[in-house]
Amino acid sequence: MDWMSELGWQETQINDLRALALMYIKQGIYTKALTIFDALTILVPENAADLRTLGALHLQMGNGMQALDLLDRALKYDPAHLGTHLNRAKTLFMLGYRRQGLLQAKDLENASDLTIASQAKALLLAYQSPLPNI
Repeated sequence: MDWMSELGWQETQINDLRALALMYIKQGIYTKALTIFDALTILVPENAADLRTLGALHLQMGNGMQALDLLDRALKYDPAHLGTHLNRAKTLFMLGYRRQGLLQAKDLENASDLTIASQAKALLLAYQSPLPNI
């Protein structure tokens, strides 16, 4: 169903919702931002930025499986977005998928974006070392 047409909305209303949700994120009010981005992904399901932001929110809130699903959907529409790949690596580690997380982080450690590269290297340092025997 085309909800935009059904509601008679234009891009202006969508942008207003995005701006509101981003303000909630800046204030640390993640549950309200999550609700708005949930609605945005229904209204505009192919928007990679909305999907990756919603995925990042779920990652922040500890909802790993939801984060992974949304980040994968975002990568379907924007496969080159390095930040989404980095959040995907973080999500994989959170879910206990260490090997997959290491592979994802390894792909990013030499990224042209130094912020992404340094975070990927930090993940590799944190997760490559052998686990202690208990």
